[in-house]
Amino acid sequence: MLSNTVFSFLKELAANNTREWFTLHKKNYDVSRSQVLALIKEVHRQLDEVDKIENSKIFRINRDVRFSSNKSPYKTNFSGYYTRLGDSRRGSYYLSIQPGNQTVVGGGFYDPSKEDLFRIRKEFELDESIITKITTDKTFKLYFDQLRGERVATAPRDFDKEHPHIKWIQMKQFYAFRSFTDEEVMDPTFPQEVMKTFMVIRPFFDYMSDILTTDLNGESILK
Repeated sequence: MLSNTVFSFLKELAANNTREWFTLHKKNYDVSRSQVLALIKEVHRQLDEVDKIENSKIFRINRDVRFSSNKSPYKTNFSGYYTRLGDSRRGSYYLSIQPGNQTVVGGGFYDPSKEDLFRIRKEFELDESIITKITTDKTFKLYFDQLRGERVATAPRDFDKEHPHIKWIQMKQFYAFRSFTDEEVMDPTFPQEVMKTFMVIRPFFDYMSDILTTDLNGESILK
């Protein structure tokens, strides 16, 4: 579904990241973007058969450079995400197409709200057995190695830094990515591999959804 056209365009863009060059090669961008968009739509179709998807989106290639020291106007990857439908389904699936064997597929919780993060930490403080079981599963380890994300240096406010579950309580983000080579991305079976990857992260999403839709007594907070 994705051809070498996509990778060639992104490589050239990385070497010539200017508005002038981009304008001259706009047709190449349009062709590349259309291939990525077709992939995102096909995965959306397949994903909606096994999970309920509210929306899928391809990110703009333009960078927001207002607060960045890097003033390059364009990203050097194509990326998109899938949001799950309804308050009872939490977590977002994500993919990023980037040359140099830097394509990643996965998802998670990149910027949880203050309230959600506190609820997650309270759950991990109480019980870390389920998150440990999910992230030490053989297939999860094979695809993702581990759950990743930024963490605080010691302990969050109101939590004990000596708590036996502190490695989970410290986390501020929760995501996992599987890497793919350029050759794997151009293989016709890549959409199926994306789906396999999303299904491996699904138990994590379902568990986090259970946490974020209940109180510590297990009672639903959904109206």
